[in-house]
Amino acid sequence: MKNFLGFVFMFFMVGQVFAQDDLLNQLDTVNSKEKQIETSAFKGLQIVNMQSTKLPTKGEWYMVVSHRFGDLTKGLDNFFGLDNAYTKIGGIYGATDWLSLGFSRQTYNKTYELTAKYKLANQQINGFPVTIVGYNTMDVNSALKTAQYPYLKFNNRLAFTTQILVSRKFSDKFSLEMAPIYVHKNLYEGGLEQKDLLLAGVGARYKIAKRLSVNLEYAARVNMPENFVSPYHNPLSVGLDIETGGHVFQLVFSNSQPMNDVAVFSNTSGNWNGGSIYFGFNMYRVF
Repeated sequence: MKNFLGFVFMFFMVGQVFAQDDLLNQLDTVNSKEKQIETSAFKGLQIVNMQSTKLPTKGEWYMVVSHRFGDLTKGLDNFFGLDNAYTKIGGIYGATDWLSLGFSRQTYNKTYELTAKYKLANQQINGFPVTIVGYNTMDVNSALKTAQYPYLKFNNRLAFTTQILVSRKFSDKFSLEMAPIYVHKNLYEGGLEQKDLLLAGVGARYKIAKRLSVNLEYAARVNMPENFVSPYHNPLSVGLDIETGGHVFQLVFSNSQPMNDVAVFSNTSGNWNGGSIYFGFNMYRVF
């Protein structure tokens, strides 16, 4: 953990296929000649589950459809996950070139998620070394019932994340991102989870072909109390980006079945070491 945090510290310090492929290339470049801004470090708005530093441009709509099947390790018992799937459907709008707003509805806890993503700095060619993006989410847990919680208030349904995403594109093939992450829950189970959680996240992309890249991400919880035994694990995910005309399709393997940020970072129940693994996909369609 000390070596991991030291690496994070050093990072912050040192800091077509088809004709429609032209659209993806245009999304990656923002006034590159005028400001010498480096093209986007990531093709997708997400690395796998984590957000990347890529934003929509002004006026663009992204339709989001994500799916996570059930536990692959149970085999035929749940037909390799087909019997227990989670779905996320939503949209993201580029309000400006530096701000996007999003909304989604997800199966897990019947969660409604509002998001805001905003660019603070761009990586420049022979200039500023990294891209910096802020990201905030607010979840509304609509599955909670007053029969279970007699004194339930709307405020108890809310949970939040605040993230600072810092990426660097080292070459056309390799990009890296670091992200300090803060999770806050207004309602939580004291013996199993924490009201406030801090994580150090890292994600990477490596391009293996013209239209394919392999992505990897991991987030480590850094403020767990001593001797606190948690049933949840640090999220670790692997993805494959497939670029096609007008959209990016991502195949996903993860130890987290939920897809909202709060649950990914604080309620990952799967374990790559002999535990549950979930397969699924993310699909973003540009309009």
